[in-house]
Amino acid sequence: MPSATRKAPLQSPVKRGAPPGVCADRAETMSEAHQAQSGSGEGRRRSSGGGAPTYAALDLGTNNCRLLVATPTPGGFRVVEAYSRIVRLGEGLSATGQMSEAAMDRALAALSVCAEKIRRRNCVRIKAIATQACRQAGNGPAFIERVAAETGLKLQVITPKEEAQLSVAGCLNLLDRTSDAALVVDVGGGSTEFSWVDLKGEGLDARPRQFAPWRLPIKAWLSVPIGVVTLAERFPEDHGSVETWFRAMVDTVKERIEAFPHAEPLRQTFAEGRAHLVGTSGAITSLAGLHLDLPRYDRNRVDGLWMTRDQCEATIGKLLAWTPKERADQPCIGPDRADLVLAGAAILQAVQELWPCPRVRVADRGLREGLLLTLMSDRQPRRRRKHRSGGQRLAGAPA
Repeated sequence: MPSATRKAPLQSPVKRGAPPGVCADRAETMSEAHQAQSGSGEGRRRSSGGGAPTYAALDLGTNNCRLLVATPTPGGFRVVEAYSRIVRLGEGLSATGQMSEAAMDRALAALSVCAEKIRRRNCVRIKAIATQACRQAGNGPAFIERVAAETGLKLQVITPKEEAQLSVAGCLNLLDRTSDAALVVDVGGGSTEFSWVDLKGEGLDARPRQFAPWRLPIKAWLSVPIGVVTLAERFPEDHGSVETWFRAMVDTVKERIEAFPHAEPLRQTFAEGRAHLVGTSGAITSLAGLHLDLPRYDRNRVDGLWMTRDQCEATIGKLLAWTPKERADQPCIGPDRADLVLAGAAILQAVQELWPCPRVRVADRGLREGLLLTLMSDRQPRRRRKHRSGGQRLAGAPA
């Protein structure tokens, strides 16, 4: 694969080698409203050019490339720039085991935009991560080298466990602490992470600069290699019996979850209604926008929204009644998600059937926000000494 002019690697001028973290699609621009995890307005009076340090968190997923640039505040951080583009890096991956040239070119175009934004903001610390597509693809390491050569970004492939931890970290402000437990479901393009969280446990109240995602009271976690892209490709839309087609997707997901034994100690808590779900993904936020009947997607109204199980099922029923074109015409879905939103709905339905909860909290946040908190924290894990050899080492790659 020919490469463009080699760029200098994008590296932090201070404290290089932040801990492996995670970071998961809607077209975003700079948004002052995107104040995830920010408890104070102090940072709003300080621009990135006015002395406040800026941090960058980039997540290259199976379906999306997403970037957040933020400055720290006493209560968390303030986002000064946000960017997201659907790239479908994992398109066809489940069939071939390789990322296609077209998919990699789309991702590289988005990553080039991100790299330019990071340079322009003079970020003091940067974390750029890749998830399931690069974990799974045979040409993943070669692609990461190409990204470094063409954009200067050093992507790190993270483990599913890190992905689960940082998904929970990004949603901390949405956990209802009057409940006893929560199940955080992060629906990606190529995998889905499930985290059962003890809301009475320690580690949820750390001050922002003392935050440590590995100390969160996650009692059990599970990652399954099924996301909206892989599920939609495995089950092309059946224009005959839509209900049968949708049911097949739900049952496939359930098969991968129901045999998982490690969350069983929390089963009674869920059965007694003392737990809730948190859903973070483009598909779930799209469901919330449809439920609200929004004329255009509005993050301020969607992020943090509570939906009942009945409301989720009613919205899914509405989706099932629409043709693909009717879904694509919906402002909270659009043509890029029209073939994926029902796959995401099937994953949510499978979770509700196995771990039923009366309430679901919708999160338009997750990996990137959790990664930013980790980047800004003073509590960093010990790093293994790196061998200064020729090849690039992929931090956090699964064994």
